[in-house]
Amino acid sequence: MTPEPLAAPPRERTLESISLAIGAGSFILVALAAVITFRFGPAPIAGPDSVGQFSAVSSAVVAILAFVGGRLVARRERYGILDVVDLAALAFAHAVIALLSWTLVSVIFEQAFIGAEVFPIAVILLSGAVASVTGYVAFFSGTHMDLQLLAIVLATFLVEGIVASMLTATDPLWWQEHLSSLGVTGDFSSLAFNLTLIVAGIIVTTLARAATMGIPTTNPNGIARVRLSLILVGVFLAFVGVFPVDDWFWIHTAFASGMAVVYAVLVIRLPVWIPGMARFFIYLGWVFLAVVVALGVFYAIGYYTLTAVELVAGTLVFTWIILFIRSAAALQEDLRREE
Repeated sequence: MTPEPLAAPPRERTLESISLAIGAGSFILVALAAVITFRFGPAPIAGPDSVGQFSAVSSAVVAILAFVGGRLVARRERYGILDVVDLAALAFAHAVIALLSWTLVSVIFEQAFIGAEVFPIAVILLSGAVASVTGYVAFFSGTHMDLQLLAIVLATFLVEGIVASMLTATDPLWWQEHLSSLGVTGDFSSLAFNLTLIVAGIIVTTLARAATMGIPTTNPNGIARVRLSLILVGVFLAFVGVFPVDDWFWIHTAFASGMAVVYAVLVIRLPVWIPGMARFFIYLGWVFLAVVVALGVFYAIGYYTLTAVELVAGTLVFTWIILFIRSAAALQEDLRREE
């Protein structure tokens, strides 16, 4: 059944005006919250009870509200269960990106101004400015979300989440075991790692459903099989985060290995399922797959650590997914021009 349209999409000038209003409103509300929190006192740049910490946390809240508001404004169809799950995952991803990005900025500035404190008025203005920029960008993202932007959000969220887990790991030698050891410490690091995988998996399933719509192919079952493969990659990735390796070793390993197997099948069968896909992209997929296999061999003979294999293989797989989205969009655009 086709979803019932709710209303015509807002005009671009209207959306820009709303974005500016969201930014201004975010500035005022967070600036007032900063007045209450810091009581017109100075604050350190980063760390506990700092302006950086306050700005990062408040911007995460602003990102959630602004992105959800943007999706509700731009959406022309009623939400189903899967749409609600997608919305929640993407809103969370925007919040994490805002939180980690502004935290990183504050840490960098702290290293540049060692021992400095932020004056009271500057605390209020900086807190409001950070929230304003975050609200504007998150609302814009919500109203202009497409496949390319979705892929960028996925990549940024995944990288920042994993890096945050690495930097906060209580065991400095975690890398001597494997990447999944980040998810077993029981502290913030493990929470960040496992949540990153779960939410990233949900976003991949969103990409799978959206990216495969309207792709031309002569294979009657090709699109369904590509979509299923991508959905399985996302589901398996999420389950890798759901089942930490220390408590669920075999289940965790099965899902991680299954993700690699599904990716290999997808790369090998893609020319059959979607014959019109660019030849160079097909060859690139085979090169990526060959590199992953070679890394596995290097690990088996003791030349590479498992962590190095996981990091490089994961990077290649998600790079391929992002490039697939772009290649699929190019294929659809060529078809429209031919018509």
